Amino acid sequence: MTDQPSRYTATRRDALKFMGFSGAAAIFAPALLGKPAFAATPPATPTGRIVVGFSQEPTVFNPLMPRIEVDDGVHFSLFDALFRIGPDGSFQPALAAEVPSVENGGISEDGLDWRVKVRDDVKWHDGTPFTAEDVKYTLELIVNPNFRSWRTTGHTLVKDITVVSPTEITWKMESAFAPYLSFLADTFIVPKHILGEAEDPNTAPFNNAPIGTGPFKWASRVAGDHIEVVANPEYYGEGPYIERLIYKYIPDLTVLYTQFKSGDIDIIGSQYITPDNYEEAKTLPGKVITTVPTASIESVYLNLERPQFKELAVRQAIYAAIDKQTIIDALYYGLPTPTETYMPQESAYYNPDLPKQEYDPEKAKQLLDEAGWVPGAGGIREKDGVRLSFTNSTTSGNHLREQAQQFIQQSLAEIGVEMKISNLPPAVMWGEFWTQSQFDSVLVSVIFMIGADPDVTSRFHSDAIPAQGGRGANNGQYKNPEVDALLEEGGKTFDQEARKAIYRQVQEKIRADLPLLPLYQNMTVRGRKEGIEGVEPNINTRIDTWNTAAYYWAS
Repeated sequence: MTDQPSRYTATRRDALKFMGFSGAAAIFAPALLGKPAFAATPPATPTGRIVVGFSQEPTVFNPLMPRIEVDDGVHFSLFDALFRIGPDGSFQPALAAEVPSVENGGISEDGLDWRVKVRDDVKWHDGTPFTAEDVKYTLELIVNPNFRSWRTTGHTLVKDITVVSPTEITWKMESAFAPYLSFLADTFIVPKHILGEAEDPNTAPFNNAPIGTGPFKWASRVAGDHIEVVANPEYYGEGPYIERLIYKYIPDLTVLYTQFKSGDIDIIGSQYITPDNYEEAKTLPGKVITTVPTASIESVYLNLERPQFKELAVRQAIYAAIDKQTIIDALYYGLPTPTETYMPQESAYYNPDLPKQEYDPEKAKQLLDEAGWVPGAGGIREKDGVRLSFTNSTTSGNHLREQAQQFIQQSLAEIGVEMKISNLPPAVMWGEFWTQSQFDSVLVSVIFMIGADPDVTSRFHSDAIPAQGGRGANNGQYKNPEVDALLEEGGKTFDQEARKAIYRQVQEKIRADLPLLPLYQNMTVRGRKEGIEGVEPNINTRIDTWNTAAYYWAS
């Protein structure tokens, strides 16, 4: 902001009656995530260039369409939401002039009436003024049945949207929805005057040359190599301080690290420095290396519509046959933390009482024997004409994941389960193959949280299966009516203690059902060149380039 943004300070009434955030300001606040004391002053005008290396290629530039983390990495530079969420879990105004609350009259006591005031000094990158009409258009486009939305949860409850003035908008909620501030903080606003004029927003030219309100403007893209954005001199907020920002795509993690060592890239972004290079990285001259916990959970994600995985005993047996601690120690140098849930352990909603997985191949065999899966041709178990054989996929070029796959493959072979490996380039892997559930199983790292909020409706509700016509990211096609009911209850519950109980039950049921086999919570090794300031980790966002406006070279 032009001045330091005021932070949202929740009263007890706001917290308990409204957002359920009485403890959220400190939910994700490990010591590593404190506000850094920058040693230099940002330049008066944007100067210099920073190259950020990503291991996956950003390909989705309409921020409302199905996307993955590296796409977010670019969106944060180009677009703004009404609010942003800081490293401490607090909401800060962005396009909004203030964060609505019960206290300031922005939200009614029952949570059904919302009033948002937006800034009057914001322009789109083409010079057109931003107004409340853009907010109305964005909220309506998300729920348009003809538009391929990434997430509609919460937005479908919005009705009676009224533009009171260019700087004020109101709406009603069909029912109270506790996580909606978090969802709005994760919803970038798009321009009505461009997308609203498009014949089809799904295929509009905007989707390949986006125009936002963010600190950087779209400059160019070389498919398979890099994206360049340039400073927006009319940005309303803090910064930008860098003249040019380049997102370079390097799919091989070894090459990504090599280019960081050589200085070809300045910041090593997602997927960061692999743990096997951590000890060496700490000794590199001219580099700043830190370890940062993330909200992402590594798991074997199962497609439950495959006949091999329909039976719980099979899922339990596969899980028992995976030696996750050896994977953590031998491949990841002990950095990740083993887990039994999708919820980060720093969250106030984390359930610490889930049963611990034990590596037990004999138990795995017994489970399969008792379920009637008997060895057939080549020693592979089968039942009712179904062979216990499946494919596992992940991003090609991720050598540690590939080694983990090979290790799991060998472990499963010992119990009569065949796991074939078929890895794909990132753009293919995380396209329709992932979003439309075309996989058998996937080795993947997923961030399930929306900021600091525990709602996982889009990941686990039976109405959120894209491959079955739903809207969401339930790519494993998991269905459990009890989980559906709990998620619906959690979405309209504002008391944090009550929400804790609900989401701990959700974790219990998902741990019991094993739609995914949780391995560990990631600990990332971040690296940047000395002299780069303004980089601040934020566990409440899906990617680290959430605040590129603050990046600069210290002179």
